[in-house]
Amino acid sequence: MLKLEAMKNEIHPNNYRVCVFKDMSTGDVTLIRSCAPTKEMLDVDGTEYPLVKMEVSSYSHPFYTGKQKLLDTAGRVDKFRNRYAKFTK
Repeated sequence: MLKLEAMKNEIHPNNYRVCVFKDMSTGDVTLIRSCAPTKEMLDVDGTEYPLVKMEVSSYSHPFYTGKQKLLDTAGRVDKFRNRYAKFTK
């Protein structure tokens, strides 16, 4: 049986609170506890939270969205070897 213990007292910073992290390229927001410094506030479902702006998140990063451009590294290595093969002989 799993026993859950309460968090230890006095280990978190004083400004540890719920913040809104907003991906500025997609507009998606996530509520997470953080002590990140902010000056702006954002209203989410009738409650104001400190706003942390992000340029890239899992909502917009190519790795997570599946819009990743694949590189042909094997072809590049072969081109390099063929181009400079004459110098190694």
